[in-house]
Amino acid sequence: MLIIDGKKVSLDLKNELKASVDKCKTITGNVPGLTIIIVGQDPASQGYVRNKAKTCKEIGMISTVIEMPVETTEKDLIETIEALNHDPAVHGILVQLPLPKQIDEFTATLAVDPSKDVDGFHPENLGRLVMGHLDKCFISCTPYGILELLGRYSIETKGKHCVVVGRSNLVGKAMANLMLQKHEAANCTVTICHSATQNISFYTRQADILIVAIGKAGFITADMVKAGAVVIDVGINRIEDPTAKNGYRLVGDVDYEGVSGVASAMTPVPGGVGPMTIAMLLKNTLLSFQRLNNL
Repeated sequence: MLIIDGKKVSLDLKNELKASVDKCKTITGNVPGLTIIIVGQDPASQGYVRNKAKTCKEIGMISTVIEMPVETTEKDLIETIEALNHDPAVHGILVQLPLPKQIDEFTATLAVDPSKDVDGFHPENLGRLVMGHLDKCFISCTPYGILELLGRYSIETKGKHCVVVGRSNLVGKAMANLMLQKHEAANCTVTICHSATQNISFYTRQADILIVAIGKAGFITADMVKAGAVVIDVGINRIEDPTAKNGYRLVGDVDYEGVSGVASAMTPVPGGVGPMTIAMLLKNTLLSFQRLNNL
């Protein structure tokens, strides 16, 4: 079985991005700038933000983190976003989710200028994705990362049956629409399964490419997968493990040990899709800089 190594691909991509950022600096005298807003002190969110900021700096981009208190009002957050929309040194704006309950996430998403929405969550970017204008939108980072993995591993996708398990706004819906597009790493026939799907294994066993983002540890077992299928596991679940140093280990939505005996190619967890998400965020930020500078 082929292991689709997201950690390796993300490192390759970061090296390519660093070279592109250096070229941008030579041509324009400037580099892409990403600003991340975090509201409150959620430990997981703080960890994600630190990782994003660190990787940003490693490839030569400007990274700014705006920390706002948990009691921040929706009005204050929107005003902060609008100021960044008008700042020419900011090419990407990311509002770290989740937000405190007094702030509506959709309202915050709408406030971000679509041309700086490097997370790809704004309805304008999602709409352009659905319409097939991939060169005029930002693609959500996790689906974009999966597309990159499929392309770099030369996985045959044209005309294949892709089954997406999960319908979240973050992954499932964008992923399904992306795999429909006339793209060299897509162009599939697509089926979406979710929590209300009856006899879900009936559909998963038909998949040539199975993409799983349902948020349940080990949900997909070997008997649910067609022999020779390509399996992309988006899930990241913590399960207790007294033998582990921190008392838990990370597993995906797919039973890796069982399914690896059936699949022809598969992403591990950790080290599969996860590392690609930050890499594609930076790729989107570079793309924003290039568009705004007509490069």
